Amino acid sequence: MRYLTSDDFRILQAIELGSRNHELVPTQMIHSIGGMKSPSGTNKAIGDLAKLKLISRLRNAKYDGFRLSYSGFDYLALKTLLNRNSVYSVGSTIGVGKESDIYSISDSKGKQKVLKIHRLGRTSFKTVKNNRDYLQKRQTSNWMYLSRLAAEKEYEFMEILYTNGFNVPQPFDCSRHCIAMEWIKGYPMKHMKSDYANYKKLYSELMNFIIQLANAGLIHCDFNEFNILIRDEPEKYKYDFVVIDFPQCVSIEHPDAKEYFDRDVQGIRDFFMKKFKYDPQHDATMFDTSGYGDGYKYAYPNFKRDVIREKNLDVEVKASGYAKKRTGNRNDKDLEKALLGMRIKADEDEDLSEIDDEEDEEDHEEEYDYEDEEDEFEEEKDLEEENEKIIEALSAKKPLKMDKLGNYILDE
Repeated sequence: MRYLTSDDFRILQAIELGSRNHELVPTQMIHSIGGMKSPSGTNKAIGDLAKLKLISRLRNAKYDGFRLSYSGFDYLALKTLLNRNSVYSVGSTIGVGKESDIYSISDSKGKQKVLKIHRLGRTSFKTVKNNRDYLQKRQTSNWMYLSRLAAEKEYEFMEILYTNGFNVPQPFDCSRHCIAMEWIKGYPMKHMKSDYANYKKLYSELMNFIIQLANAGLIHCDFNEFNILIRDEPEKYKYDFVVIDFPQCVSIEHPDAKEYFDRDVQGIRDFFMKKFKYDPQHDATMFDTSGYGDGYKYAYPNFKRDVIREKNLDVEVKASGYAKKRTGNRNDKDLEKALLGMRIKADEDEDLSEIDDEEDEEDHEEEYDYEDEEDEFEEEKDLEEENEKIIEALSAKKPLKMDKLGNYILDE
């Protein structure tokens, strides 16, 4: 990456911008958007980027075109984080999730951090095929676009939760599909040993976290041993654990809120039963309701009984369920379709790549909003017109501003 020139990055950004409206970005458009002095300079940069597999070249009957690869998307995000001094070096992979990669990084001061790179669409879920069918209807939508939306949404969740005192990693920066966050010295709860001394206290605190989050208006939707980190030195902190992975969070106003809440609770119960043979039951003789488990009145939380809204964090971050009902924003709808698959629990042996045709058609009929089809067409026309104006402005060598994602924007 250090050997790429400024021209290389200009061309990479040009292909990223052109991808908003084209599956394959024509070479002439890349040259126009990139603002290079000569076509030969553009072609040289394209060749160098293609050798590094940051872009790929495809041919069809109409024209030669290029499209951005996930590696190219990574480079653009890292370059932005580098320019902001959020990242200085990238280390080894420390984890691979179902829809993300986790890397060790450090900033210019040598502080160790974590980089989470969202990669939606990499694995097979029950809704992925439907999502891909849906995305084919809108050329501006693709998995990189959805990965960026997921990263931005998770960064929002983490910022507001950290600010409100929840034990989550501190978020530092976000660019495209990447999030730089605090390094937590610890290990996933999945690797916890059965001789862990304070497991009853941990159980109660985890159940309290679910309630506190719900009282603030949010449900995690994937609260399990994979997304809970146990600190190496818990005595130095208020809690023994830190919770991660938030892009799939929903509002307590979501139609399936109770189902997601109960599943989070059951996931913790199942883990502690399997790991510690700990299966507390409600005890009416106890009066203490400040926690859950042995010694408390209730063994585990109940959505209707225990959730009492105290904050509106779901409103502030426009969480799924609330945002869909209140705003109907196109980005919210696109992201919701992609994240729906992340909330589906399936058996490990179940093949999610094949879906029954009849069931697939029924699901697709429900998910696709035909009333929005005309609006989507108009949106595509607007984007095409905007793209053409940007090309005209760049061809005329007019200075254009860039948004935080590195895309050119037109002044109103």
